[in-house]
Amino acid sequence: MANPTHPKLGPHNTPIQPSSSPSILSPHSANGGKSVTSIIQLSTPPGPPVFTSPVRPAAVPFRTSPALPQPLAFSSDSPLPTSSLPQFSNGSVQLPRQVSGGVEDHVPLGLGESNFVLFSAHKVLKQKKQANVPSLGFGALISPGREVLTGSEVIQRDPHRCQSCGSYSNIYCNILLGSGQWQCVICRKLNGSDGEYIAPRKEDLRRFPELSSTVVDYVQTGNNRPGFVPVSDLRVSAPVVLVIDECLDESHLQHLQSSLHAFVDSLPPTTRLGIVLYGRTVSVYDFSEESIASADVLPGDKSPLEESLKGFIYGTGIYLSPMNASLPIAHAIFSSLRPYKSNIPEASRDRCLGTAVEVALAIIQGPSADMSRGVVKRSGSNSRIIVCAGGPNTYGPGSVPYSFDHPNYPYMEKTALKWMENLGHEANRHNTVVDILCAGTCPVRVPILQPLAKASGGVLVLHDDFGEAFGVNLQRAAVRAASSHALLELRMSDGILITHVVGPGEEAHVDTHVTFKNDSALYIQMPSVEDTQSFALSMETERDIKSDHVFFQFAIQYSNVYQADVSRVITVRLPTVDSFSAYLESIQDEVAAVLIAKRTLLRAISHSDAIDMRATIDERIKDVALKFGSQVPKSKLHCFPKELSLLPELLFHLKRGPLLGNIIGHEDERSVLRNLFLNASFDLSLRMVAPRCLMHREGGTFEELPAYDLTMQSDTAVILDHGTDVFIWLGAELAVDEGRSSAALAACRTLAEELTEFRFPAPRILSFKEGSSQARYFVSRLIPAHKDPPYEQEARFPQLKSLTTEQRTKLKSSFVHFDDPSLCEWMRSLKVVPPQPN
Repeated sequence: MANPTHPKLGPHNTPIQPSSSPSILSPHSANGGKSVTSIIQLSTPPGPPVFTSPVRPAAVPFRTSPALPQPLAFSSDSPLPTSSLPQFSNGSVQLPRQVSGGVEDHVPLGLGESNFVLFSAHKVLKQKKQANVPSLGFGALISPGREVLTGSEVIQRDPHRCQSCGSYSNIYCNILLGSGQWQCVICRKLNGSDGEYIAPRKEDLRRFPELSSTVVDYVQTGNNRPGFVPVSDLRVSAPVVLVIDECLDESHLQHLQSSLHAFVDSLPPTTRLGIVLYGRTVSVYDFSEESIASADVLPGDKSPLEESLKGFIYGTGIYLSPMNASLPIAHAIFSSLRPYKSNIPEASRDRCLGTAVEVALAIIQGPSADMSRGVVKRSGSNSRIIVCAGGPNTYGPGSVPYSFDHPNYPYMEKTALKWMENLGHEANRHNTVVDILCAGTCPVRVPILQPLAKASGGVLVLHDDFGEAFGVNLQRAAVRAASSHALLELRMSDGILITHVVGPGEEAHVDTHVTFKNDSALYIQMPSVEDTQSFALSMETERDIKSDHVFFQFAIQYSNVYQADVSRVITVRLPTVDSFSAYLESIQDEVAAVLIAKRTLLRAISHSDAIDMRATIDERIKDVALKFGSQVPKSKLHCFPKELSLLPELLFHLKRGPLLGNIIGHEDERSVLRNLFLNASFDLSLRMVAPRCLMHREGGTFEELPAYDLTMQSDTAVILDHGTDVFIWLGAELAVDEGRSSAALAACRTLAEELTEFRFPAPRILSFKEGSSQARYFVSRLIPAHKDPPYEQEARFPQLKSLTTEQRTKLKSSFVHFDDPSLCEWMRSLKVVPPQPN
């Protein structure tokens, strides 16, 4: 296989459950209000798909949780409607001669992508039968919350929208220069512009940002958002409340205290902080005492009563305070924490995590005294609760028994799941995100805590301990930009259907018929908007395409961190082709692999499901070779298409790696990884699928190599970036030279930190020597290529040619035989000839 290319940086994913009606619009509200309906769940998980002839999928399957049984993506037996969106006549209009053909001359033909959207191919096949091959599929990754690049277009007025379908005017619209009318690219209807688009020449229209850029932001800063801060470099300092487990042993507590001290030192001076401890009771620390760490204590066995909360919140205590006034007090509080005293196992200690989050939410909702001015004011939006947990929630609301053997455990677990989910939704209604950072060796019962984080728009992350990686994530969680009140609109040209959506949201039924009678958009409600998230869209064509281009428009409406209302509109145009080879050449292997991985991981709920999903990877490879490749003369073998030479390697990594393979043993870890991956940005998703391998060279430089075991050369140091983990491997010969090994390790560590500087969650960075027990983490993530013939090794790992005969002999003798197949062996076992590397 060829040397993997550098990641294609771009925008950065939960699928839509089948609806009982082909229409996604709800008449519940005549004034355009939002109405969210319940999601239908099928009762049994699907079997592995068989990739044969293309079939129509069921209605748009938007699934809000990967932890529930999911329908088969390519099933032809579903009785549900076969149309995901209502289709309307395109109402095309023959424009008079005085027309501008759009103002998109400066946009590269056939691309039109932005850093917010990545398509699996830059071209679309016109023939439906060819386009809808399910084993490869067509789709896009959209990152609505990705940071806007400097100089991006911002418009402080209402957008021009199609009065028929609701689409936004954009760079690809045809304009009637004399009247200012514009033709919608989605439904082809004519619309007025109140005379704004009247111009003598089409070049004059470029002064309108929406007619000169593929991405624009419409920003409303009126009186409806009184908290708006107009200064672009001043972010609203919303409260951060730490909810800390006080049932920790001394070794864990010491690490946690170090992380907490570093955390408050890193906070901006205007950030308001609250500190809540929980065990059998809930302790809320009062910042009004400057010399001592004092706290008010509430019982943890039940939800706090409204009357007791009123007396508590409206009392004299100060429970949220800016860091510039309270940093010494915060340090004193952390220093005063003491380890758990009773001789009770970690898993059996009373922890009222649910009650503690309720109290933290009440503090954020209620008035808080601003110590610097001595006045009472309400907290801003986009607040954060960060839970530091060392064990399961076993006491009070949302708790489960200590033992799985409890006779009532299944019922109590079901009740706890629902309670936690409701609490997450309550937090989201109050613009508060709950992140749960877990650490230590005690199982935290991930399925119970996950709904709380997910429903609020937060994340749950597992750590080995409360040390470095935990401390970094604590800091990054607090400063993550989280926007709220988000609604994503998806519109495509007539004939393009969305079949699956994977990402951090759920289908929203929005009644827009009063304003737009033919609005067939798919609406998605998002708990929060962050640049670490993305949605994976799977699409197919409903019929043969006649036009030369198809259009895609994505609009995200949200309240940003400055408390301004934003409508971000992204419009993409892709050319259509009849040529099969032209389509294959336009396929982006890495994007296609991430889309396939997200659809696959969605159904890998349990360990047995993961085994089944590995089989679907085999089926995909065979089907792509059958549909897109060529048959070897006088043989039953099929050649894998050379245009997709990187795809098998990426999918082989997926099959063997932590997402589907046997590298991770504990189901909690697998669940957390799966949930993180399904929502992650493209960059992180790609790294979680296929690791990036960098070999250290003399002089501090690095060479990027394929992630094969041939990289384990004893006189080198290697970095392996696998998304949530980064490994630094030191060869045995290098390790004995203390000076060289120290320099190489320092250079590797520096590069690893630079590569992951803005990643959330921050990965753990582990370093070890060749032959050590921990080295298995590194070896298990590499493709075993040492058994391949020398000519295949050199073709896929050209760096071998630079080794001397002695070095190659030594490298060959260092490998221990095991049964795992190489990439080439795996593909040949499927009756597929591996593609030649590019």
